[in-house]
Amino acid sequence: MEGLVHPDFGLVTEKLDKVMRGRRAFGGAAVAVYHRGELVVDAWTGERDATGTPWQRDTMAMSFSTTKGVVATVVHRLVDRGELSYDEPVATYWPEFAAAGKEHITLRHLLTHQAGMHDVRSLVPGAETLLDWDDMVQRLAAATPRWQPGTRPGYHGLTYGWLVGEVIRRVTGLSVNDAVQREIAQPLGTDGLFIGSPPEQRVRTADLLLEEKDAARMEGLFGRLERFDRFQPLLDALVVDDFLDIALTDRILDAEVPAANGVFTARSLAHMYAALATPQYFDHPPLVSPETMAQATTIQTSERDAVVGFKLRWRLGYHLAGTTSGIVPTGFGHFGFGGSGAWADPQSELAVAMVLNRVTGTPFGDTRFMRVGGAAVRAAKRRGR
Repeated sequence: MEGLVHPDFGLVTEKLDKVMRGRRAFGGAAVAVYHRGELVVDAWTGERDATGTPWQRDTMAMSFSTTKGVVATVVHRLVDRGELSYDEPVATYWPEFAAAGKEHITLRHLLTHQAGMHDVRSLVPGAETLLDWDDMVQRLAAATPRWQPGTRPGYHGLTYGWLVGEVIRRVTGLSVNDAVQREIAQPLGTDGLFIGSPPEQRVRTADLLLEEKDAARMEGLFGRLERFDRFQPLLDALVVDDFLDIALTDRILDAEVPAANGVFTARSLAHMYAALATPQYFDHPPLVSPETMAQATTIQTSERDAVVGFKLRWRLGYHLAGTTSGIVPTGFGHFGFGGSGAWADPQSELAVAMVLNRVTGTPFGDTRFMRVGGAAVRAAKRRGR
């Protein structure tokens, strides 16, 4: 393991070592923690590819749904400047979206996954379509919600990226990645926040690694779930033929899939969340005003999510911060398939992020980041004030 750790946060690197032990021959990871504006953990371990290339300080990894929290932060910046409004119909910014009964869907509905637009499986013929931005937004503009918008949350596992991303593109005239650079990376002065991986960044982007046994486990799980009607919304939201085949190649890095293909360092994620939760500790101006952050982090719905089957306590683009030390009541962030995640908590003045490249066999069975986050919570409590 390399990097730095404050003595008060040795629990975090001990936990990182433990969750990666026995897997170093198959993947690597990085963890970063800010406490009261101080980078107290910046550590990495393992390999960035199957040939054993060591993970390095600047190594990035594709982080699946952890991307959604970064995209939401761009939205909050635009709301701050009056370029977007949470309760404005999406069609105000994207007129074609009003088709098929969607004229009353608001930006708030998109950010809280209440638009009824989770179904990607019946929307596309296969994973190739996911790489074509114009095709995807045209299909979504023409699609009909699966239920009455605003009546219940249902995780927009893949569709979120094009839905929210097209609003960003319409308002800014920028690609989503360019908006992330302008609105987050440049103001923070941080390096390692991208949607996709630009060619010049490819050399530092870790390969996603999937063992055959994990692939078989995933395929078997989805096959079993197909037998039950109650799991159809989950499968509709997350399962697209050949998606992992594409995700395990560089082709996914050439496109923008802003619900899934964010490429990050743990350090950059932790910096962003720390700046949102504890702006008083940073020299740069706040990323988002206190007034907008109060709206962004207020729980919008505590209902059971109709897609994933449990309560995610949706804020505006962020969900609850879960750890093995319990749910952090005032925490907000987003986790991703494959074990990545990032969150912050203004009350404990803590921000935690993890990226890694070994993809495990089930979307919701990976507890590595929850265990690392739990260690950070315990360390912060021990440190006290």
